[in-house]
Amino acid sequence: QVQLVESGGGLVQPGGSLTLSCAASGFTFSDYGMHWYRQAPGKEREWVARISSTGDDTSYADSVKGRFTISRDNAKNTVYLQMNSLKPEDTAMYYCFAYNSGRLYWGQGTQVTVSS
Repeated sequence: QVQLVESGGGLVQPGGSLTLSCAASGFTFSDYGMHWYRQAPGKEREWVARISSTGDDTSYADSVKGRFTISRDNAKNTVYLQMNSLKPEDTAMYYCFAYNSGRLYWGQGTQVTVSS
């Protein structure tokens, strides 16, 4: 059974930091590129960041570039999203997403709220 389980969300003040984790099981994690998406209330889901299957290639949405860092540990079947200098507009449900050759999987999401 394929599972992607996100954790690490919560309430943080503007300028603060959080690290999200996504633990994968039920598929060969090291074969999959991994992504983070987010969805704010009333808005469409938007892509945030991606990392290649080996971890040597990453890319970011302009809105988070320089503040967020995606990484992965294939030995732990886990992908991370380090989020620094958080802004209220980063408030959203954050989802991890796995993709390889037409096969794709979504997690259930973890809520991030940036507010004073």
